[in-house]
Amino acid sequence: MDAVAENAKVDAVAEAEESAIPTEELDRITNDIVAALKTVYDPEIPVDIYELGLIYRVDIEDDRSIKVDMTLTAPGCPVAGEMPGWVENAIGTVEGIAGVEVNMVFDPPWDPSRMSDEARVALDMF
Repeated sequence: MDAVAENAKVDAVAEAEESAIPTEELDRITNDIVAALKTVYDPEIPVDIYELGLIYRVDIEDDRSIKVDMTLTAPGCPVAGEMPGWVENAIGTVEGIAGVEVNMVFDPPWDPSRMSDEARVALDMF
């Protein structure tokens, strides 16, 4: 399992037995959310935010609303005020969801160990 898979928990999938959403639909929503997150890039880094490890948590609630905890590579990032909206808009395109709430968190602070192998290759960080 790569660092991204370990760091970005999709809690509803882990608790599928307890969810009111059928497992197949939950899997589809999860895959679609990940695909949507992979369309969002930090403009200064040529890697998507999912592979960078900026997504800390994604919860899919029984009412199909989505809650996301994310961070930035640095608290003073110039797009700090815009990136949560980009994430909300990207996930908002996923069919069957009821809404998106994005929370910016800085604990724990982001560090390069959160990046996937794909991100490390793209940034030549091996």
